[in-house]
Amino acid sequence: MKIGLVSPNCDYGVEPAEMARDLEERGYDSLWVGEHSHIPASRETPPPGGGELYQGYWHTRDPFVSLAAAATVTTRLELATAVCLVLEHEVLDLAKQIATLDQLCGGRLQLGIGVGWNREELANVSRVPWSKRYDAMRETVDAMRQLWAGDEVGYDGEYVKFSPSWAYPKTVRPSGPPVLLGCQGPTGLRHVAEYADEWCPRDVRFADAGGDVPTGVQAFRDAVSAAGRDPDTFPITMINLSRPSAQALETYAEIGVHRVVLFAPDTPERHHAFLDRNQQLVDEFASAS
Repeated sequence: MKIGLVSPNCDYGVEPAEMARDLEERGYDSLWVGEHSHIPASRETPPPGGGELYQGYWHTRDPFVSLAAAATVTTRLELATAVCLVLEHEVLDLAKQIATLDQLCGGRLQLGIGVGWNREELANVSRVPWSKRYDAMRETVDAMRQLWAGDEVGYDGEYVKFSPSWAYPKTVRPSGPPVLLGCQGPTGLRHVAEYADEWCPRDVRFADAGGDVPTGVQAFRDAVSAAGRDPDTFPITMINLSRPSAQALETYAEIGVHRVVLFAPDTPERHHAFLDRNQQLVDEFASAS
């Protein structure tokens, strides 16, 4: 099993280059960072899981700049977004950012994407209706994949439109970096099954929905089969937001999860203590991959 780490990547936390170097030395396979361009002060949309909004949401560094810094000090570590809010970007600019980073890091980029949870955040930067966000995300991914693979590319979708154009650089793989979706509801699972390269759900969301991880993974496999794809060849990365344990990782391995991504604290002191406390898990489970 592969073991990665997702960082809050806050401006008051560990710098990405330092974190990436440390993870590579400790045997982690990947560094993951999220994205919020801003958080509207209105706070009309409640945070996932309820409760008070975690301040790291509005202190998040830019994911692509952060991963570029991480790339300069590592040679093996996979670099991933968890997740990039693709609808908050202009598609041609985003395709270039992704391709540039992927080229500069030698194809180590994993593109985790999502539609986000904050209605006001999307409304501030996009005209896509909240109810159509999944359809717009699908078009965005399709357009970027065509841009990365082709020479003179145009796109005429409902939400994405641009005239035939040249767009470089290209990604290392003509199809682009692997696209990972973490959606876990019925609509989201359908989109994952139909066009994603990998699934990256969050462990706590299964309990929030009144189920458990094995049941949720089986529902995902059923969705993949219904889409005419082979669930046995569809990779699963589990974002582990709960307290890491050997028992949980053993369960994930038994149900076919190929990577577990641990969630790090936001401050430097707590971050380093977290790495020390969980090093035994990394040594035990990563060495078995």
